[in-house]
Amino acid sequence: MHSNLIVARMDLGSSAEVARLFAEFDATEMPHRMGTRRRELFTYRGLYFHLQDFDGQNGGDRIEEAKTDPRFVRISADLKPFIEAYDPATWRSPADAMASRFYHWEAGE
Repeated sequence: MHSNLIVARMDLGSSAEVARLFAEFDATEMPHRMGTRRRELFTYRGLYFHLQDFDGQNGGDRIEEAKTDPRFVRISADLKPFIEAYDPATWRSPADAMASRFYHWEAGE
């Protein structure tokens, strides 16, 4: 399984609307198309954390393929009023908002 963690800024008061937008998106076949197995959204003191787990080793390739789908384009536009780049001066794509994992542990069977 592959995981991505996106870090951005979000007003705490918009969490219900952001959750609603993702619930609608996740009710479509888009998560399956992107290989998404799980999505979790967190907020902490004005920060937004979007953890997404994918089938296989590289969810980024499938996201790249899905980026032109009208549903992907729509949710990206719908989220803009609520979520802003952590560092707008350096943000060019979602890859610029992805955290880098530096440690992983998993329980054995």
